[in-house]
Amino acid sequence: MEYDRKYLEVIPDEVIEKDYGCGDPSKWVHAGETVLDLGSGTGKICFIASQVVGAEGKVIGVDMTDDMLEVANRNAPIVAGRIGYDNVEFRKGRIQDLALDLNLLGQALEAHPVASATDFLQLDEIAEELRIKQPLVMTESIDVVVSNCVLNLVEPEQKPKLFREIFRVLKMGGRAVISDIVSDEPVPAAMREDAHLWSGCISGALTEQGFLKAFEDAGFYGIELVKFETQPWQTVEGIEFRSVTVQAYKGKQGPCFEHNQAVVYQGPFKSVLDDDGHRFDRGVRAAVCDKTFNLLQSGPYAGHFTPIQPLEPMSAAQAQPFVCVPGARRHPKETKGQDYDATTEAGNCIEGGECC
Repeated sequence: MEYDRKYLEVIPDEVIEKDYGCGDPSKWVHAGETVLDLGSGTGKICFIASQVVGAEGKVIGVDMTDDMLEVANRNAPIVAGRIGYDNVEFRKGRIQDLALDLNLLGQALEAHPVASATDFLQLDEIAEELRIKQPLVMTESIDVVVSNCVLNLVEPEQKPKLFREIFRVLKMGGRAVISDIVSDEPVPAAMREDAHLWSGCISGALTEQGFLKAFEDAGFYGIELVKFETQPWQTVEGIEFRSVTVQAYKGKQGPCFEHNQAVVYQGPFKSVLDDDGHRFDRGVRAAVCDKTFNLLQSGPYAGHFTPIQPLEPMSAAQAQPFVCVPGARRHPKETKGQDYDATTEAGNCIEGGECC
């Protein structure tokens, strides 16, 4: 895996030598952001991201392996001393249960040892209270969640919860950038039961389509494959396993209100669908709600749509619920005003050209 060498220079060899991964999601991290790294291991991606986000940013690594956390925590002060600031911390937890702090649960277990079924149920109640009152990662506290070849190690029945947890901790407008191994065909049961293949990031892989669908099902939008390795990383029993990196956004939730706005899809495709099923035909004024109007000017959609505001802006108090009709068009009179009949002079010509 290719990493930017300038970020590796300050990271101790011990961290790099014990690192495992299939991608570099830190390439999509920006200055000043709060980053959460799932399955952070010895901390390499965290230490890279810490340099990208800078002193104004913050990086949190979550892992449940004591040996990995020990290496990460021991080397964190060394990296901080070399870059001149300390913006990384490591927390013990399971990535499919980001609300439960395993260190706090361990302290509770020491105070209330489990010796009976009643004790077990009591510990379960304590765990739930910790999730609510002292969560490992707060709801809507993270700008970007990253992960490097770890999600496939989570049991299949826990994967939906894992994606919901990623969604929960992200701020509105936040995003997930996940590198992982996917398969081009479903992994058969016999391979899923092979412990060696499981630990090798094979058995737990989602299919290429299943990986994207997991983001959709959790509520993400603007889901894109920012990296897709055409050459398989490994082939087992005719099934190809390859590395991909997916970027997905949180923020399409919420009510829709009518502001008489329109967008024009610029192309190059004849038509496209967004994650809410809205169809946009090339060159056509599409009627959209205020929420969709703003979404289509940001994130992965930026630059693909021309926004058209109404001639007379509509206040929030005036706005009525938007009735979404897939493929609905906005007649020009709606944005200009039904009784608009003004005549104007030609606009300025493009520099170097002539007016008709």
